[in-house]
Amino acid sequence: MSNSVALIEASKVAVGGSAEVVAEGKIFAVFNVDGDFHVLDGICPHAGGPLGKGMLNGKVVTCPWHGWQFDVTTGQHCLNNLLCQPGYQTKVVDGIVTVELG
Repeated sequence: MSNSVALIEASKVAVGGSAEVVAEGKIFAVFNVDGDFHVLDGICPHAGGPLGKGMLNGKVVTCPWHGWQFDVTTGQHCLNNLLCQPGYQTKVVDGIVTVELG
């Protein structure tokens, strides 16, 4: 059974922007890519950096601590095909970005 969790008002994440959101005891990184929202686990696997506070360029986020880069639409690391950041099924419901937790 899945659990829908409200994260943030969609209007608070500008196109090309990102946000860090804490909900349900987890840290989420929310990204707005051309009006489509994507959510990844907000903790960079390298050293625990805040992906939601990283710079988004197109669909690639750069971790602000050490520069690791991920495609926010897939979670795929940009240099290492074996590394993929966990992502969440995302919807906007009544203007709120939500994710499904399993």
